[in-house]
Amino acid sequence: MELNQLLESTYTNNASDLHLIVGFKPIIRVDGALNFLEDQPVLTAEMCKELILSVLSPQQKDLFMVNKEIDFSMDYAQKVRFRINAYFEKGSPAAALRLLPATIATIEELNLPRIYHRFAQLKSGLILVTGPTGHGKSSSLAAIIEEINKTRAEHILTIEDPIEYIYKGRESIISQREIHSDTHSWEVALRSALREDPDVVLVGEMRDYETIAAALTVAETGHLVFATLHTNSAAQTIDRIIDVFPEHQQAQVRMQLSNCLEAVLSQRLLPSLEGGRIPVCEVLLAIPSVKATIRDGKTHQIDNIIETSLELGMMTLEHSLADWVKKGKLSLDIARAWSVRPEQLQRLVKGY
Repeated sequence: MELNQLLESTYTNNASDLHLIVGFKPIIRVDGALNFLEDQPVLTAEMCKELILSVLSPQQKDLFMVNKEIDFSMDYAQKVRFRINAYFEKGSPAAALRLLPATIATIEELNLPRIYHRFAQLKSGLILVTGPTGHGKSSSLAAIIEEINKTRAEHILTIEDPIEYIYKGRESIISQREIHSDTHSWEVALRSALREDPDVVLVGEMRDYETIAAALTVAETGHLVFATLHTNSAAQTIDRIIDVFPEHQQAQVRMQLSNCLEAVLSQRLLPSLEGGRIPVCEVLLAIPSVKATIRDGKTHQIDNIIETSLELGMMTLEHSLADWVKKGKLSLDIARAWSVRPEQLQRLVKGY
């Protein structure tokens, strides 16, 4: 068994992920559902080790054996890229490989709300894209960054672990830095960012206190900053950022965040009735009432602000779900399963 054969199967089946785990046949994820590659044998520990080590450099092999996990990316046959997390489970190597299209899809091609275009026009502020793993955060950010790249002369700096989409300079110039290969840590890279004359900074993930603090500082100094978080809603995102800090710093952080936040975009990818997956989005815009809510520590009011500010371009999860159901693209059962407020969803679908 060769890894290239499995990568080709992932690509030709239009899968989003490939899993290699001892005791199972190779598994691909298509439209959110896991499928075994039935023509392949059950993986042994030796087979998994050979498949994974075949694409690691000597330095990466050392890191993998010492740290027991590693993130990296690779090109495949000049068609696509794969973002790979190799790890150990029950003492044996395993891996999750995420397929990344070679071309960056546009906001329209991803079926994202039109308001996403507005974020490509901003000159400063913080924009957070949130949601579970595997629900399109990287693709959405890439679409916005590529729109900036095509329409504005800026220096775009990305800090990623690993580099996912490769950008080609168009109107903008682009510096892409990968953790471990190009810098030692998120904190160091973000601290250096201010000396690298960027206009736009993409932070692959705000994962801890140091990264969040550094990203806020970059946004506060007049730069346009995009970042991702693994949270489930706009309100939860605000709470997560503030709760990372010690209690005595939280009032200051609420002030910082209220000053620089521009938007929180929370999204899910759900299976479409027509095949493939479609994005369901919650959109929070940092209007004055939202900023005041953040400063005052009253994030429980955010959901209500979104609900009463739809005409400004904000969107609740239920409105997004109902729109897709009414368009005939999403089943009502799936919409209900993902809804936070099923009763409200039902009213919206019925039109009152």
